[in-house]
Amino acid sequence: MCVVISMGGFLFGYDTGQISGFLEMEDFLQRYGEQRADGTYYFSNVRSGLIVALLSIGTLMGALVAAPIADRVGRKWCVSGWCVILCAGITVQISSPTGKWYQVALGRWVAGLGVGALSLLVPMYQAETGPRHIRGSLVSTYQLFITLGIFVANCINFGTEKKTSTASWRIPMGVTYIWAIILGFGISMFPESPRHDYRKGKVDKAISTLAKMYGVPKNHRALAIEFDEIKQKYEEEVARGQVSWIQLFKAPRMAYRVAVGVALQALQQLTGANYFFYYGTTIFQGAGIENSYVTQMILGAVNFGSTFLGLYLIENYGRRRSLIAGALWMFCCFIVFASVGHFSLNRDDPPSTKTAGVVMVVFACLFILAFASTWGPMVWTIIAELYPSEYRARAMSLATASNWLWNFLLAFFTPFITSAIDFRYGYVFAGCLFLAAGLVYFAVMEGKGRTLEEIDTMYVWKVKPWHSSKYVFPETEPSIMEKRRASHASNPSTNPTTIDDNHETTV
Repeated sequence: MCVVISMGGFLFGYDTGQISGFLEMEDFLQRYGEQRADGTYYFSNVRSGLIVALLSIGTLMGALVAAPIADRVGRKWCVSGWCVILCAGITVQISSPTGKWYQVALGRWVAGLGVGALSLLVPMYQAETGPRHIRGSLVSTYQLFITLGIFVANCINFGTEKKTSTASWRIPMGVTYIWAIILGFGISMFPESPRHDYRKGKVDKAISTLAKMYGVPKNHRALAIEFDEIKQKYEEEVARGQVSWIQLFKAPRMAYRVAVGVALQALQQLTGANYFFYYGTTIFQGAGIENSYVTQMILGAVNFGSTFLGLYLIENYGRRRSLIAGALWMFCCFIVFASVGHFSLNRDDPPSTKTAGVVMVVFACLFILAFASTWGPMVWTIIAELYPSEYRARAMSLATASNWLWNFLLAFFTPFITSAIDFRYGYVFAGCLFLAAGLVYFAVMEGKGRTLEEIDTMYVWKVKPWHSSKYVFPETEPSIMEKRRASHASNPSTNPTTIDDNHETTV
């Protein structure tokens, strides 16, 4: 299940990785670029910015539109539906005639609708379905597959870039159909999110799904406890009435949490990772690297391999410590990258300062190592854990839309900014990374080993984030779990499931 649903991340990464290579391919340039007086072709900043960035406008819209549909139809079938939209966008791009660069851009916008919706639905489904003890790693596989998608796209681009026909870019673009079909058909074989099923009155189905995910019988104590927490939260939802966008901001600590989620997703983009992924081929050509496609493959491999480290860190060192350390590490890398690029690299004749170019590639790899093991996977995990079930789809859609808004702004304006301030652009990202470390320290709760309902309670009770990793619910204010068990003990007839002191559950 984890592999199939994470194909949503693979599609995101694959599209991100392939566009950087397209911009330098001979046939793509001749068909959709502009011609100079000497007969050579190039992409203006506006044209390249629109081709790259319109995907992000589509993803922003897709993330917002998918939320209410997911609440009504369910997470599972929405994923299949948005895969169809994604395939339609690829068809528009791949059929673009010569000179119609705007059709490529329009196709990327349509494909972006699907990618954006999947970027909301996949982490949501993983968080609502996964057992608490591996939830962080499970959601982080979304980012793992993003990195795998980027790497595979880099490899396919490298294999086709020497072709002089449309095959150079149509082959990697057409391969996208395969990944979308795997996800669209594959998820139909898995159950709906148990939390969504419960809210729709399918209680038995929700219990069965939870039991499958935990690998335990339906009457297991751990299952009974988590199910009670889900039930308690749902009863609170019913008492508050139907959810609206206004209620989203009026509910306990929800405005605060929406702001935290929006800021986290914005800062994930402002780490500067997509500076390398979208324009890496162009960046490293400017740094004097002979075959920038090889450099992109190296970065993609580092990105993919480092994400496995993130799967270990998130469950062993927690979200907060990893994110803070990662932000400070990336801060240092960008300071060196920008300083060498501005002060040591001869930008008029990059091959004459080859050492500077090599140093920049090394620190780019060190940056990717930090990003892929911390901010890449962990932000998606935190966003999936941040909100209670009734508000999760809407709140996550706003946070995800923030990610895609900043994705668009960076993708579109990066060519203009780098033309004006060259590699000093890295100092901007370094400043944002320093702010990111502060945001995590002062605003993000530690979710390691907690259920989604426990994390929600810590936000509502205003637990200090820097104390959250060791927080223990006080006896004077028992946790949800304890309240439910006490209620069942006093009125056993209302609940057919009881728990004895030997940690066995009977029905």
